[in-house]
Amino acid sequence: MSYQVAHLDEIDELSDGRQPYRPVRHHFGITSFGITAWTGRETGDRILNEHDEADSADGSEELYVVQQGRAAFELDDERVDAPAGTFVLVPPGVKRTAFAEEPGTTIVAIGGVPGKAYEPVGWELWMPLGRQYEAGEHEAVLERLRPVVEANPQYPLLAYNLACLESLTGRSDDALRHLREAIDGSERFRDYAKGDSDLDPIRGEPEFAEIVGD
Repeated sequence: MSYQVAHLDEIDELSDGRQPYRPVRHHFGITSFGITAWTGRETGDRILNEHDEADSADGSEELYVVQQGRAAFELDDERVDAPAGTFVLVPPGVKRTAFAEEPGTTIVAIGGVPGKAYEPVGWELWMPLGRQYEAGEHEAVLERLRPVVEANPQYPLLAYNLACLESLTGRSDDALRHLREAIDGSERFRDYAKGDSDLDPIRGEPEFAEIVGD
């Protein structure tokens, strides 16, 4: 098959506990850039969390496209009206958020790091579990995450987070195995592991030093 076609409504909808989003990049198996669609169901809903990319690990620049409805962007101290068809390019250091001005407003976010190849890690599939993890429900999150990791071995973030959960719940051998898989998938997780308190329960294991290094 040389091409793929999907309507927005045909892409599975997920939620991080705030508003629904559709993992467009994951749906198509795209590996060269990130793309996600976020929807505000009701007027006034916050579609994008307020954030910037300046202090993130990657420093992404992001292009937002209002695919349907009407959005109001807040970019640093400026407010930008954005009806359907509007493109908004935001560099890493600009704080941004956006709200729905009409029900069903959808913003497509496209991002990448200037000068670097895109590296898909699978954050789209982790986000629905994030709030439960932050609440300390480690056993429950582990049980939900395990089949996701098995179905998506290409995403090192999922393996890394599973390793953290296994570490926190006393499954040392499984944690070390998944930590190795995560670092084999992306070197960024080697640095994460060096300072991540979730891995403290296995930090004293000889294999941990062999996997992570100094």
